[in-house]
Amino acid sequence: MDRTVVAYVIYLLVSIALTVWVARTLSRNGRVFLADVLHGNEKLADAVNHLLVVGFYLVNLGFVALYLGDEETLTDTRGIFEALSTKLGVVLLVLGVMHLGNVYVLNRIRRRGVMEREQLPPVPPQGWAAPTAGV
Repeated sequence: MDRTVVAYVIYLLVSIALTVWVARTLSRNGRVFLADVLHGNEKLADAVNHLLVVGFYLVNLGFVALYLGDEETLTDTRGIFEALSTKLGVVLLVLGVMHLGNVYVLNRIRRRGVMEREQLPPVPPQGWAAPTAGV
């Protein structure tokens, strides 16, 4: 079997496994964060979480597929390791950047919601107090 094909197979297996693992981890742990961002609306948090996971899979697996091709032919085992380390390193960086982007956007949404909640008084005003003189 051609060494380049071996490198492709290893790259695909590891990249897909990493993408699935990261997506599951983010989905499981991000659900609590989404529920807070969405003011405790569990159904909406689950729906948004699912949509984010689907988008995450589409973008990352699309990137993995586009980044598969390589014009150089691998002739030795060292070449396989070098090609795999470069490709997998880029995939990991893309996964990390996407994760940080998601956290940044969700944190901005959460902050806006917290500020809106803090602007409302905890109890509606019940009347006005007259100013006192001499105090």
